[in-house]
Amino acid sequence: MSNRRNTWFYALLIAMTSAAAALVIASRLGLATESAAQTTVVPPMNSAPISGPLTASTFRDVAKQVMPAVVNIRTESRQRQQDLSEFFGGSDLFDRFFGQQEPRGGGGRPREQVVQAAGTGFIIDKAGYILTNNHVVDGASKIKVSLYGEDDDAEYDAKVIGRDPLTDSALIELIEKPDHTLPEAKFGDSSQMQPGDWVMAIGNPFGLAHTVSVGVISALERPFAVAEQRFAQVLQTDAAINPGNSGGPLLNLRGEVIGINTAIYTDARQQGNIGIGFAIPSNTVRELLPQLRLGKITRGRIGVQVSEIARGAEDEFGLKDRRGAVVSAVTPDSAASRAGLEPGDVIIGFGGKPVTSRDELVRMVVNTKPGTTVPLRVVRDRQERTINVTVDELDLEAETATARGGDRDNDTAQETSSGFGITLQNVTPEIARRLRLENRRGAVITDVEQGSPAARGGLQPGDVIVRVGRQTVESAGEAQRELARIQSGGTAFLRILRGGQETFVTVTKE
Repeated sequence: MSNRRNTWFYALLIAMTSAAAALVIASRLGLATESAAQTTVVPPMNSAPISGPLTASTFRDVAKQVMPAVVNIRTESRQRQQDLSEFFGGSDLFDRFFGQQEPRGGGGRPREQVVQAAGTGFIIDKAGYILTNNHVVDGASKIKVSLYGEDDDAEYDAKVIGRDPLTDSALIELIEKPDHTLPEAKFGDSSQMQPGDWVMAIGNPFGLAHTVSVGVISALERPFAVAEQRFAQVLQTDAAINPGNSGGPLLNLRGEVIGINTAIYTDARQQGNIGIGFAIPSNTVRELLPQLRLGKITRGRIGVQVSEIARGAEDEFGLKDRRGAVVSAVTPDSAASRAGLEPGDVIIGFGGKPVTSRDELVRMVVNTKPGTTVPLRVVRDRQERTINVTVDELDLEAETATARGGDRDNDTAQETSSGFGITLQNVTPEIARRLRLENRRGAVITDVEQGSPAARGGLQPGDVIVRVGRQTVESAGEAQRELARIQSGGTAFLRILRGGQETFVTVTKE
């Protein structure tokens, strides 16, 4: 009897040990079931073609279907009131979509203020996840959300889960939840949209909750400044969008989200809608949702500034066509610098895929996981070669701070370069000190004629020319001599120093 008991005891012990080991192995291999809070699955989207007639009830049906999933967002932040144009690189033609702001605070010396703002969002998960614009919740100390069909004073607290300035998107979550099931907005395929397609916007303009406006897609892939030297490709629409619409959905005729309304084009006379609004394509943000839910967006960076290939310069670069991206500058101690990239290189391939434009290369790089080694196909001095580069992680704040640096100088001229519209001077000790140059070689640009080829090429006073074509220049006279050798209609390939960084510029001679 004792032996039988011992047998059962050891059998049970072995079973328990095996089960524990299985759990450990499963956890190590990532086989254990994840909780709902950890799910990072990308929501489905409908890519089926949109077909069928437009009827008298089409827009009514879309509004009825989607409006319950659209929310109004009210935020409070303790800050000085910001210049709304700062988000768009200082342009006074763009406004953030805040609702009316009400600063509160005592008199006397300037102090921190409580700023209220209003925006829009839409529910994408019954668990209480809401998509909106980054600029709606950026810096907010309080986020309040009101739902469709509830009393005006019924608000729910929310918190930020993840933000992304480069797509102006943010994911927030309701801390408090209503006692009923939340509706969800569905995603369409923004890549299907074409100019002329009908769209509907739902939002909270000027605090007028759940306002519907209708229009069409006016244009695709409009470049939209989101940071220093970085642009997003956005949808343009003439559906009425106003302050407070920020973060609201732009919908197709099936009531599916194909964009997130984010900005308007305006002028000094009118701050509201003039028929030009912009929306971040839904596909761009939808692909980021797993990272937004984890609270951090990770992007790649190689440390180059790139430009388009100048029209007519293909032969001089040794290219068959204008596809590719010209390296204008290489950031010191960056992935590109370590790999040996140089200003003037033309990148025509990235990771085995052809590069057709500057913007395409930027998209390829930012979508590459940091730490990945990628082969670049590069044309240098008319010869094609492969350079392997290990991608760094993008630090947007550090990059923006670096891009805003640099000095300029405007001393007396010595040499004038006809056909380009620039005036040159030797680099004196004073100029070297003011421009923080390590040596006094080169020709400093002291003046650029307005509307000249140099101005169109992006040259600026304070730039120091150190190379023309393949010839290094050490003075204004040498630079002038090399520039004079270029015939009218030809292209000058210049290496310049700007802000302590070497940059590549092309200028076509008149």
